[in-house]
Amino acid sequence: MPEVSAQRRPALDPIALARRLLAGAGVEDARLDAEVLMAEAAGVARADVLAGLIRLSPETLARFDAMIARRMRREPVAYIVGHKEFYSLDFEVSPAVLIPRPETETIVATALKSIAERAEARVLDIGTGSGAIAISIAANARHAQVLATDISADALAIAKRNAVRHQVQDRVTQRLADCFAMLDDGAPLARFDLIVSNPPYVDDAEIARLAPEVRSFEPHVALSAGRDGLDFYRRIAAGARSHLVREGGLMVEVGAGQARAVSEIFAAHALRVVSVIDDLAGHQRVVHARMTPV
Repeated sequence: MPEVSAQRRPALDPIALARRLLAGAGVEDARLDAEVLMAEAAGVARADVLAGLIRLSPETLARFDAMIARRMRREPVAYIVGHKEFYSLDFEVSPAVLIPRPETETIVATALKSIAERAEARVLDIGTGSGAIAISIAANARHAQVLATDISADALAIAKRNAVRHQVQDRVTQRLADCFAMLDDGAPLARFDLIVSNPPYVDDAEIARLAPEVRSFEPHVALSAGRDGLDFYRRIAAGARSHLVREGGLMVEVGAGQARAVSEIFAAHALRVVSVIDDLAGHQRVVHARMTPV
């Protein structure tokens, strides 16, 4: 049962101590993280923590202390609590999958606009991870059938549970694959109205400079993309035409400063870039291309 009290209880002292410990460990959002972890430890909403409406039982404090110790080692909050909100949906996450980022919601919003006028839409999500993109599309577009692929069987297991959690398992299918190459049963892919992907795009040299939360805890297979960070865009561009319907679309998330290079890679494979979309922070985040005749 959630540990909510009818009376205000002094909840600030352990949170204040945790905030100081986290700040000393180099955690940027120490106060927010302490509040979120206290809410998780007590089984209540963060609003109850802010209002002081929690019962600080020994069990709650023991859970909270254990969580703070993990966060001090720079383990991401999402892995500690086991879930992360994305596109107003709550997703199970673990170190087997990349933690969904707010900027990645840009590709979901763009995809939904792209398929809005279609009576039916077949969508392929390459490198699905937790399934955040695939499931968010399916949850908001009931006419969409989504194939979600990943090279990791552990990631696909999480994606499948997330699909069930959000009741879209009848419209989201998971397949083990390396880009366009199926690894499970070898059956060939069909053609799709839209291909989406948030592929690895960190160059090899940059990996060592990432924040400890990313460098030490998130799966490198979902991050590392060769000497220039563009390896997966080349692979996706090379295979996209064989798996898109006529005038089918391709949307990929890109890292800082990569939009022009990715656009050139797509153009070299007869994929016409129709737009580059900024995320809410004003950074170029999604490159949207379409098939062109050759």
